[in-house]
Amino acid sequence: MEPLQHRTEENSPIVKQGENLRNPFKPTAAFTGASWFALLTGTVGYCIGLWNASMALNEKGYYFTILLFGLFAVISVQKSVRDRAEGLAVTDLYYGLSWFATIAAMILLTIGLWNAGITLSEKGFYAMAFSLSMFSAIAVQKNTRDAKMFKDKEL
Repeated sequence: MEPLQHRTEENSPIVKQGENLRNPFKPTAAFTGASWFALLTGTVGYCIGLWNASMALNEKGYYFTILLFGLFAVISVQKSVRDRAEGLAVTDLYYGLSWFATIAAMILLTIGLWNAGITLSEKGFYAMAFSLSMFSAIAVQKNTRDAKMFKDKEL
């Protein structure tokens, strides 16, 4: 498969839909909407769960901080991986730190849930909401970047 950095609008295939021409690498509105919906569902669900939880305020703060840390970390990973794939300069230090932060957020959530005095269903809820949020943050970042790339080329 040809790397993205060698793809240009001139040599990428165009798919004809009715009278409109569409580039298959441009994110569709459906995928963009689904990604945003998943991100909002995961993060809002996680936060509602925290709000209603019967844990101490410092525990709620811990879990909320892990969510924010994880979201930032996966966006950094997506950006650095994509930059490298497109031939943009990314230092090994930043690349490594973004992966370390992502893994650290997952480990910290796992340790926190393992030792939490909550039911297994609550632990599963937080793990699933966290996972949905992390994955969808990557998809939203990818869609945002792809849409910007195509918008810039249209100008």
